Amino acid sequence: MNGKIKVMTIFGTRPEAIKMAPLIKELSKCEEIESRVCVTGQHREMLDQVLKIFNITPDFDLDIMKSRQSLTGVTNKVLEGLEELFKIYTPDIVLVHGDTTTTFASSLASFYKQIKIGHVEAGLRTFDKYSPFPEEINRKLTGAMADLHFAPTNTSKNNLLIEGIKEDDIFITGNTVIDAMNATIEESYKFKMEELNSIDYGNKKVIMVTAHRRENWGEGIENICISLKKIIENNKDVEVVYLVHPNPVVREVVEKYLNGLDRIHLLNPLDTKETHNLMNKVYMIMTDSGGFQEEAPHLGKPVLVFRDVTERPEAVKAETVKLVGTNVEYIVEKAQVLINSKEEYDKMTMAINPYGDGKASKRIMETILYKFNINKNRPEEFKSL
Repeated sequence: MNGKIKVMTIFGTRPEAIKMAPLIKELSKCEEIESRVCVTGQHREMLDQVLKIFNITPDFDLDIMKSRQSLTGVTNKVLEGLEELFKIYTPDIVLVHGDTTTTFASSLASFYKQIKIGHVEAGLRTFDKYSPFPEEINRKLTGAMADLHFAPTNTSKNNLLIEGIKEDDIFITGNTVIDAMNATIEESYKFKMEELNSIDYGNKKVIMVTAHRRENWGEGIENICISLKKIIENNKDVEVVYLVHPNPVVREVVEKYLNGLDRIHLLNPLDTKETHNLMNKVYMIMTDSGGFQEEAPHLGKPVLVFRDVTERPEAVKAETVKLVGTNVEYIVEKAQVLINSKEEYDKMTMAINPYGDGKASKRIMETILYKFNINKNRPEEFKSL
């Protein structure tokens, strides 16, 4: 082709930003690529934190976020915003990530303009369209429109093959989140917040908690909070650091059940570097986050997941992640096993991370060069489970 390949990376939420940041850095170093960044602002403050940490200045910002926004509202705003943007700047390929509403809507807007789509973290499936909601369908629909599928693992690749995606268009890259963590972890890290520095990570069993998935709103979050209270009451050597999502649907429930309780720290979400380093210090993690299921194995941290199914079965197979749902008795039972049994704890901490080797971004960049006929040889893939 003539000139540089015009690559536009589009994302809108904090998790997407973390995982796209190392890829953006890799693309910016390539002389054959003209890299542009567009953020939708589906999340705002949390997104901006990541951009600042990785020193990324977007070329385009749709700035769509508003309080208590609906899925329909986000979808409409992204579609309309990108329709106008593509009149000003038309990329050769758009890169989207994972399973957010920004990802689906950006893919649809690109498809309408017949712009090629590269899907980073493609092929994850639970095979239950309502769990996680709406992420499972966002991911499947994006896969149906994508031209290049960057699957993190062999399991993800097989899911895409089952759905009829051509093998030539699937590339096993590993997950870019491992690339990001290699740039953020510091063994002697000091937190900005003194409350975190004052915790005795060496002698206390500190549990890091997040919970915000839409399917857990209401009774699910309530049960999670009741479980945490029971765990604290049962174990005097346990402290909980709960990073509470700013969505009032979540925050109001958490504060109702847990505010003011001894040894439970209710904190606002931390920036990426703070989060990764907190993960590195704690005893274990309890979450409904997909990203933590990938990040924690890299650090050797056991994870209990507040979900009944996961689109990341590799970590379950590797036994570094266990699904516990939102049943109070079951959550407490599985937490007690890890708190009390060194054998069970060590079994999870020694599991091998199946998600990457820190070279995913480079593989994706090389794949783009290959697909646009600049590189002749198909890139070497990540050797995955």
